[in-house]
Amino acid sequence: MTTLRSVTVPVGELSATIGLLEYLVLDEQLCWIRQQEGLVGFGEAARFTSTGPERFSLAEQWWRSVLASADVENPLSFAGTGLVAFGSFAFSKRSPFQSRLIVPEVVVGLRDNESWVTYTTADPDAELSEETAKAALARYLEDLPLYREHDPADRIVPGMLSESEWKNAVARSVAHIAAGDLSKIVLARDIAVELGSPLVASQVLRELAVRYRDCWTYSVDGLIGSTPEMLIRVQDGTAQARVLAGTLDRATAPAGDPDYATRVLAGSDKQQHEHQIAIDSLTRALEPFTSSMTSHTEPFVLELPNVWHLASDVSAELAADGSGMVPTPLTLVEAVHPTAAVCGFPTSVAGELISELEHMDRGPYAGPVGWMDGAGNGEFGIALRGAVIEKPTRVRLYAGCGIVAGSNPAAELEETWSKFRPMLEALSLDRPRAVAQRSGDLAAAPAAS
Repeated sequence: MTTLRSVTVPVGELSATIGLLEYLVLDEQLCWIRQQEGLVGFGEAARFTSTGPERFSLAEQWWRSVLASADVENPLSFAGTGLVAFGSFAFSKRSPFQSRLIVPEVVVGLRDNESWVTYTTADPDAELSEETAKAALARYLEDLPLYREHDPADRIVPGMLSESEWKNAVARSVAHIAAGDLSKIVLARDIAVELGSPLVASQVLRELAVRYRDCWTYSVDGLIGSTPEMLIRVQDGTAQARVLAGTLDRATAPAGDPDYATRVLAGSDKQQHEHQIAIDSLTRALEPFTSSMTSHTEPFVLELPNVWHLASDVSAELAADGSGMVPTPLTLVEAVHPTAAVCGFPTSVAGELISELEHMDRGPYAGPVGWMDGAGNGEFGIALRGAVIEKPTRVRLYAGCGIVAGSNPAAELEETWSKFRPMLEALSLDRPRAVAQRSGDLAAAPAAS
């Protein structure tokens, strides 16, 4: 294995207005940003890929071996400094998608008004200093960011299932629930966006980060989006998670009714039931690794630009094992994924039914995405409200809904469109007036800008 050498140096204050957004300039870069803070990565110093049920443990082994041989100079003590790897993992253990960890050549970080640059190389002769770190960053910033105007040829086309076929899958799911096979399933669908001119991914990321400041905007190897759901955050021996289940579209809300979201979400037995399943799923999986755990006694209403969600934050103190080590972010990710919030309950039954009904490979959609450092800190969200860039002029979007007893197929279809909206808006597209109903028919109506 190649030995990595790394140096982290503090830098001057970044703009309080745009924070890390000024570093989102390239299409092929890594990022994890919330409220303009986080990490932005450039280039690649090392990479690991794997598939199958052992994808998390294999990635963990690789990361431990990288850290064991690395030469790291880091005078700072913030989470995200020193050697950092960005990761994206397949939702399903059966997926052919290559789960991956990527160590960037350069990382720019900003947290609590502290900013830094980390430079990592496999070159044994490279000079590591403040000057070389800043020079490496400067090379990536030589070109001005690109901008793309809406192209009249841009259009939305159906995914693997037509709308009517997907509603039928929802109805079949409800029938399975009524039969007692399971209590919840999260059913997803896809659409594709075909562009008349090449996508500018950095522009899309900037749009998402500005519009959805309270979400985590991510980019890892062509997987981009802005997720509202934190799967696991680990810092200084404490694990945190944000669980969402229960959704209400803001576009259809009546005007002049400030209590509408609370009344409809918190007052709905269906929404509360779906949310409790998601909370129980996470806490059961996390409990063996903790010494104590707390969560909201009642969920709160999370307000986002496109929807409201029922949300709960969970916090846990991690328990050390016999050798005095606390579990790493990847250990916890493997333990809790997939949660009921993105799969269903029981997860084994829901997972089998998802494969049967969705007629697609989710790839990295609804899988863990985020970063971790060499000190055991890390943040992994769930890859929601996002897309996979399949080629410069084709992007595939995904959205899913929690199906429980009483779910209505037409209402669940509308919910998917509300969840497609963040990416569609960032692509300067609206939902088309008419979408072709057959999955093989690409004669969909052009989407208005």
